[in-house]
Amino acid sequence: MVEGRPLADRASVRVVIVNKLGLHARPAMAFAETAGKHRCGVRIKRGAQSINGKSVMEIMLLAATAGSELEIEAEGADAEACVNELRDLVERGFDEDEI
Repeated sequence: MVEGRPLADRASVRVVIVNKLGLHARPAMAFAETAGKHRCGVRIKRGAQSINGKSVMEIMLLAATAGSELEIEAEGADAEACVNELRDLVERGFDEDEI
């Protein structure tokens, strides 16, 4: 246990932004909506920045362009499922090619 929580309640993954426009408004909203479906807390780290992964405005303030590496961290009951779903969303380029 760490800080009162079992390690199974934590998950993290490193991702690279692959869509050519980066984390602009539409993908930021998709990320926040996906994170919001889960009960766990979500943080996104880029360098020294660490922001709330459920806040569209904070995600946009990361100014993550194509090729940016991010670390997604989740803590809570469904942390692993959340991280996996967010990783898939990022790896799919936020489905922007389908627009």
